[in-house]
Amino acid sequence: MNGSARRDFIVANTKLMPVPLVPEVNLHLAHEAVPLWQKTEEELGEMGLPPPFWAFAWAGGQALARYALDNPLVVRGKTVIDLASGSGLVGIAAMRAGAHCVLAADIDHFAMEAIRLNAESNVVAIATTADDLLQAPPPAADVILVGDLFYERGLAERLLAWLQRAKANGTDVLIGDPGRSYLPRQTLVATASYQVPVTRDLEDTEIKNTSVWRLA
Repeated sequence: MNGSARRDFIVANTKLMPVPLVPEVNLHLAHEAVPLWQKTEEELGEMGLPPPFWAFAWAGGQALARYALDNPLVVRGKTVIDLASGSGLVGIAAMRAGAHCVLAADIDHFAMEAIRLNAESNVVAIATTADDLLQAPPPAADVILVGDLFYERGLAERLLAWLQRAKANGTDVLIGDPGRSYLPRQTLVATASYQVPVTRDLEDTEIKNTSVWRLA
């Protein structure tokens, strides 16, 4: 499936709507996870695909986007990386808050189209890459934003080591997370907390207590 077909699929299976905790931003979101997941697999003729992370406003991303908009000096005039961007929510919020530029990185090619589509809908310009940034040294950036990525042990270990390298190079690292199992709290400092509305299709409750953390 090429980029144009992926974009058409996203438009056909989502609705442009405001994000619950960040109503200033509109995203192409799905109402239900399982039907969209099944449609994605049918469309590509491939089973066992990862969930359509790009079609939902995850708790960590919502908290991080809210924090950026409420504390614009964190990103204003700075170069920002939105890691594992998904829908592009965090990067869009960073641009709205005055970031000089944002690179949204996600290895999912559907996410690439969703980010571009959502950026256009919010009238901001965001660069994108489908490269796995964790496979190389962290690129130069003033700020790295990470929403809801500490959900799997192996990934969490790789991610933390990579972020610590970025921090050692002078990059500010902010993480939005609702308390996933592999969040390395011992290396983090909490900066804000939010009650985030989420979908019961993906979470165990309709409201997730979600914090924004800074890598110490």
